[in-house]
Amino acid sequence: MDQLVVAIGIGLVVSLMFSELFGLAAGGMVVPGYVAIHLGRPFDIALTLLAATVTYLLVHLLSTFIIVYGRRRTVLMILVGYLVRMLIDFLPFNSLSSIDMLATGDARFAVIGFIIPGLVAIWMDRQGIVETLSALTAASVMIRMVLILIFGTALLI
Repeated sequence: MDQLVVAIGIGLVVSLMFSELFGLAAGGMVVPGYVAIHLGRPFDIALTLLAATVTYLLVHLLSTFIIVYGRRRTVLMILVGYLVRMLIDFLPFNSLSSIDMLATGDARFAVIGFIIPGLVAIWMDRQGIVETLSALTAASVMIRMVLILIFGTALLI
């Protein structure tokens, strides 16, 4: 069984529970599953949340100059998130690689996915930054605990 597929499936259930019980979205339906898989790589999560916050702020700034509502706003968030992720890929993280290499054995730093920052930014815009990040954190930890119960501590990422 592929861990990512299971994580996304569990993430869908947990996201639905959060939505129904608390009225909060955890950054989109699939986002908590992806974040749960990457909880062993905190720098990647930090980069992803940074990309989402920058995306949110850029679209918010753009909305003062142009009219952006509805579908346009959603597509713009995902597109800007994609572009921010691409820009972050060009940043040099060589000086930090030795720190991460000691912990994980892998010196690559990356934003999680290409549309994940945009999805998180959409929910930051809709329900607030603190609410989105709190729900995302809680949901991701719950999913990770279930994954550990299923797969043991030998998670790939």
